[in-house]
Parts: sequence; C-alpha cells; structure tokens
Amino acid sequence: MSPTHLFIKDFTYDLPEDRIAKFPLAERDGSKLLMYKNGQISTSFYREIDQLLPGESLLIFNDTKVVEARLIFQKPTGGVIEIFCLEPGDEYADITSAMLQKKKVRWKCLVGGAAKWKNGIKLIKYIEQDDQKIELQASIAERLNDWFIIELTWQPEQMSFAEILHLAGLIPLPPYLRRDANEGDKTSYQTIYAAHDGSVAAPTAGLHFTEKVFKKLEEKKIARTFVTLHVGAGTFKPVKSETLADHNMHTEFIDVTTDAIENIISHLNKTIVAVGTTSLRTIESLYWMGLKVVLNNDILEQELIISQWEVYEITQSIPAEESLNALINWMKKNKLKRLISKTQILIAPGYELKIAKGIITNFHQPQSTLLLLIAAIVGDKWKDIYAYAMKNDFRFLSYGDGCLLWKAS
Repeated sequence: MSPTHLFIKDFTYDLPEDRIAKFPLAERDGSKLLMYKNGQISTSFYREIDQLLPGESLLIFNDTKVVEARLIFQKPTGGVIEIFCLEPGDEYADITSAMLQKKKVRWKCLVGGAAKWKNGIKLIKYIEQDDQKIELQASIAERLNDWFIIELTWQPEQMSFAEILHLAGLIPLPPYLRRDANEGDKTSYQTIYAAHDGSVAAPTAGLHFTEKVFKKLEEKKIARTFVTLHVGAGTFKPVKSETLADHNMHTEFIDVTTDAIENIISHLNKTIVAVGTTSLRTIESLYWMGLKVVLNNDILEQELIISQWEVYEITQSIPAEESLNALINWMKKNKLKRLISKTQILIAPGYELKIAKGIITNFHQPQSTLLLLIAAIVGDKWKDIYAYAMKNDFRFLSYGDGCLLWKAS
C-alpha cells in the first residue's frame, strides 16, 4: 500500500528544546538504549547491546565519513558568505571521484548571503598549513531553484578536494543543535569506523559504538559488515506538505561491495539488524535493485537507481536471497566489485522490510521521514516508544540516546 495518503500531522510529538542533546556524552557507549520487542519496552545501555542481540546475528553499518562541508568566505567589503557543499555536480560518476578531483571541482551548494554575491565575483580564502599557503577560490557557475552550482579552484593544484575541505571547511552540525561546531565535534561527530569521505551528516546510530562494544559483539559471534550511503542535507528536510504525496524525498549515493552483499545473503536465515536509517535504506534498496535485475537481466547501471515511489508500484515480490543473488550475478557479469548507485527510497507505513529484522537508531525529529521509517517498522507503537523515552529522560536527536526496535515476528 502506497503511503502517499498519509498525513504528516499524524507523525508529530512535543519535543522540548531541553530534551535535544546539544553535546555528546564523554563515553560513546554510555548512552542509554531503549529496546522494543513484541510490544514490550525496556531500558539498557549501548555498552550492553551484545546481551540484546542473538548470537550469529549480522549488524550492518554505514561507513561513510562526514566531510567539513561548510566553507566560510569573507568578501572584501567585510560581508560573510557561507557555502554548504551538498553533493558533486552531475558530471562526476560518484562522490569518491569528485572528492579526488585536483585543481578544481563543481559542487551543488547552499549559499548563505547569496543575495550579496554577484555573478562574476570570485571569493578567495587563504589557509596556512605547515608553512604552506593554500589559496581557495569560489565562483558561481549556475543559480538553480534549490541550490547553486559553485566552481571551486585551488592552489597547490596537486591537493585533492577532500584535502582542501579538511583544511578549509567546518563540520556541518545539524541545524537543530543551534550551536557552532567546536574542535571536539571533529571526532565526536564521526563514527570510529568512518572510512569514505562524502556525508554532510553523520550516520548517528553508529556514533555509540566503541572498540569495547565491538569486542563484546565478536565474543558472542555477532558479525558486522559495512555499506556506504553518503548522507545528504535532505535528511534534515522536514515534510512541509499536508500529505506525503507532495513531499520530494532526497536522493543519496550508495556504494556497496559484492563481499558485503554476499555477507548479507549468508545471514538471511539468521538475524540482520541495520545500524541506522541509512544502513536500512541501503540494504532495502539492494533488494529492489536485485528485483529489477530479475525483471530485466540486461538492465543498465543507471536504471538500477531507486526512485521515491517505485517500490510501492512494483507488484512482484521474490525472496531476498533470490533478489540479492541476481544482483551479485549481474555485478559479476558486468565485472563490478562495487555497486555505485543512488536511492530515493522512502520507507513509510505500508512498507514491509525485506532484509532487516530490526534497527538500531536514534530518536528522530517530529514530522520527519526518519520518524515515518520508524513507524513503518513498529506501527503506531512509535508513539508509546517515544512517550516512554520522554518520560524516562532519554536524550533526543543526533547526539542523543538510541533504541533497538524489532519488527513484529
């Protein structure tokens, strides 16, 4: 059943400002963990998560890395222009190749103070690093409805764009934190396993995991595998339309290896848990990509992209093992060890999970697509879960506590 008819007002709750965690705890795994299973709610801690998962489970993590996507320029007149780098221009195959560009790059950006930035005017920023002076220039290439295409050029030319952002940019904390990033956010707003530059927001469920937690999971023979979804700023985009039909879901890049998919296949008869909404959206997208291959074995790579509503429009349904094996075989036929694609999948009430049996996630904003995803898993019980969290002093949003939610068995 398509969720287009859903009213977003039915997915709201009162979130007082003082319940939003503005800073992380000193110990990542000290955060509280709510567990919901078969209608029962209980409280634990992330450091004890191994006790809440069956042995030989598989946890799926998103190993994207948050980039310093906020660039602050000062005009000669003294005015400040802020450039928020969202995603690479359409000329690049994926985020990784765009991040490795040298000398110049074109990026889709939001621009603060854009009205004061005239076409043809180049902004210049200088950065000192190890007695080396780096010059970064920005100019407007195109003005579009929702963003700008900004051309960025720099000296020395041998540096990659990823290196430039690391030196010149600031960590883009979520807007609801209402504070500037500090030095500590460079590490605390990054998972310990972050590997691939590209996100403008952290996969926050993973922020709670530590090496101690991983060791306890290994002792219980709980496996882990990694997928990559580069989180875009659209993750914070509220649903402003009355019904979901008029909301445009954001599109994000995914990057998944054949090894990861084979690991998922080997655990389909056990327990697979997604760590975070981004991991869940990735593995569920893989199922639909595999189904597309089953329906058309000669499908082109660009045709695998999952659009917002098509998972509700496809009437066929096949076992997850058949779907993922078809995707693996298609990748091998096309000599691909990594599947790089995009997904716009919107998981909302009416959607049935194809791969995951549960999710580990933070508490999400009212009237957000992330809350709709939670409601797809636990139904109207999300209201009881969030009421329990509020009553028991759980901390909310990115730096807050989390929950382990099981779908009905």
